[in-house]
Amino acid sequence: MSKRVLVIEDHEENRRIVRLLLGSAGIEMIEAVTGEEGVAKAEQERPDLILMDIQLPGLDGYEATRRIKANPELRSIPIIVVTSLALSDGEAKARAAGCDDYITKPYSPRQLLAKIKEQLP
Repeated sequence: MSKRVLVIEDHEENRRIVRLLLGSAGIEMIEAVTGEEGVAKAEQERPDLILMDIQLPGLDGYEATRRIKANPELRSIPIIVVTSLALSDGEAKARAAGCDDYITKPYSPRQLLAKIKEQLP
């Protein structure tokens, strides 16, 4: 059975790039466009890993991460924050919210895939 990654990202072009990357690695992609939808899909789909954008409409990525990690059934799912917010405290804030890894856009596809494979159970 192939691994499944939930991608919570509001920009279609970013989702398309990740879709191609994951598909080339034989990884199934589940998509969500908002933080609320991402939390719901995490509960419904139980993915092996989550890629989380920070700037999302409505519920931001920090709060979506906190809600997912607060659920005992979802807590063990690794979350990698993928963001264009290159704030000096961005990684610290993401890790404080519960994320397991952090990468800023633009990223090299090889670098992102390496992080995904490192975090996949």
